[in-house]
Amino acid sequence: MANYDESQIQVLEGLEAVRKRPGMYIGSVSERGLHHLVYEIIDNSVDEALAGYCTEINVEILPDNIISVSDNGRGIPLGKHPKMGIPTVEVVYTILHAGGKFGGGGYKVSGGLHGVGASVVNALSEWVKVQVCRGEGTHEITFKRGKVDVPLHKIDDETKCGTKVMFKADDTIFETTVYDYDTLKIRLREMAFLNKGLKITLWDKREEGTEKQVFHYEGGIKSFVEYLNKSKEPIQKEILYIEAEQNNVQVEISFQYTNAYSENILSFVNNIPTPEGGTHVDGFKRGLTKTFNDYARRFNILKEKDANLVGEDIREGITAVVSVRVLEPQFEGQTKTKLGNSEVTGIVNSIVINKVGEFLEENPNISKSIAEKTLSAARAREAARKARELVRRKSALESTTLPGKLADCQEKDASKCEVYIVEGDSAGGSAKQGRDRRFQAILPLWGKMLNVEKTRADKIYGNDKLNPVIVALGTGIGNDFNIEKLRYHKVILMADADVDGAHIRTLLLTFFFRYMRPLVENGNIYIAQPPLFKLSKKGMEDIYCYDEIDLDVKLKELEEKGIARETLGMQRYKGLGEMDSEQLWETTMNPETRILVKVELDDAIAADEVFSVLMGENVEPRRKFIEENAKFVDNLDI
Repeated sequence: MANYDESQIQVLEGLEAVRKRPGMYIGSVSERGLHHLVYEIIDNSVDEALAGYCTEINVEILPDNIISVSDNGRGIPLGKHPKMGIPTVEVVYTILHAGGKFGGGGYKVSGGLHGVGASVVNALSEWVKVQVCRGEGTHEITFKRGKVDVPLHKIDDETKCGTKVMFKADDTIFETTVYDYDTLKIRLREMAFLNKGLKITLWDKREEGTEKQVFHYEGGIKSFVEYLNKSKEPIQKEILYIEAEQNNVQVEISFQYTNAYSENILSFVNNIPTPEGGTHVDGFKRGLTKTFNDYARRFNILKEKDANLVGEDIREGITAVVSVRVLEPQFEGQTKTKLGNSEVTGIVNSIVINKVGEFLEENPNISKSIAEKTLSAARAREAARKARELVRRKSALESTTLPGKLADCQEKDASKCEVYIVEGDSAGGSAKQGRDRRFQAILPLWGKMLNVEKTRADKIYGNDKLNPVIVALGTGIGNDFNIEKLRYHKVILMADADVDGAHIRTLLLTFFFRYMRPLVENGNIYIAQPPLFKLSKKGMEDIYCYDEIDLDVKLKELEEKGIARETLGMQRYKGLGEMDSEQLWETTMNPETRILVKVELDDAIAADEVFSVLMGENVEPRRKFIEENAKFVDNLDI
């Protein structure tokens, strides 16, 4: 037996635990974790705004990827801490779970990481410099890798209050220390929407042509809904806005209906995004369903014999932002993605019933338009149910419940299985012959499938292009979706490397995003990367290149070995069908050598907007998008 005694028990002091296991505190040491450091410092400034003391936050990305965050809040206390005996600002930055967010009266509600944010940033930075002014001069303290380097000292006689934090992330911990401007821009814009009147400035000073943006929305989440719907056609011009407080829970809700067929509900707790929803979203949905059904009954829109409208009917086409502020939020899981406070459901529910009920009665024309859309959605849902049952009955009568063209794999453990959704029958035939049938399944699709952005679910069931995908994956779609039933944990889209192939991939990605979104969020969707070129020469092993850049690199490497370009045979593949089964396996399907691109959902708001613009009914936003982005096209396949 290995020796296990008292000496094996390790005690990590101070911030050593954070440096030893950074993933426990910021999720990962990837680019996502790096940006999380910035959010933690910004959250502390936003908490000052929530408390009513801060109106401006300035974020700068300085040369060498140094971050500076300054605010005009009260400033972190500077005096000696009564318990620790050292300056309070030093306590905040060197001791975990030290802050004004644990019931000491510093903050009523907080979005910060429960007091560990500042110290975690300090622990994971090469250095941190904090400057604080509380009306009697600016004081500065500097840290190196979590420990005090230069003690607190006065540097000027400034009287304007505020806090400025500068830090450089530790490159011995993070995979990259280069910040992405767009990633920060998206989060800061969101924070400005959620805190009406708060002015947030983001300034990238890393290059001469600096980029600067100011986010300032007096309309708050009402402006947020307007922003989300800028590419959609609203059926109600007025955006409904609710603001109320009950039992110390502050509730802000704003929503608007559009002619879209999907719902888009964004939710937040103390400014923290909750993509999995929670009790605040449950309360909103319940209140909305009850209010609309009561209204429809009262005004005879629903007859006595009619069944009640269900929630999905009422929420079709809605864009909503639900933001609550809770004294003691309880989140489910480490990632804070779902609110668990049970009392919030009833509070939000009652507020929605009262406020939305008043709105519907005071705006009969808008109410009628929404009612017509919900009734239309109910009819489509019933049609979808019948189509779904018809498909199920038909499948049950056939010799197998799986699509006829699906070449299934032998493995039954879904976590080890992958399915290639292949463009074209000829490529599908090559893929079937070249695959490893133990764990690889092939589903060929021919031609362009339905654009689901422009249709309801009742048109999807029975569609000869999409239904085989639904049946093969086994999860169902929309509200029937169940990821536990997924038959293949890797769903790989394999299409030609041309405009038609890109269109087919886009149509499939639209379908997955709108009707099987958990597959995207869970990282189950991949895009195969077939080669564009093959270089060959007698006596030399074939070389495959995946794009023009790869081709230039390979050609230069061969020239350095004395092989002239003119002596090489070069083939440009026009489609997957030009490769035989052995080539397809070698270049695109062999797990040892293939390149797969995982489809990830980093920004659901941006993804929703892109699908609406590129695949939706509105022509004008699409035309504008093409005009603005045409200059970036390098290879237009005509």
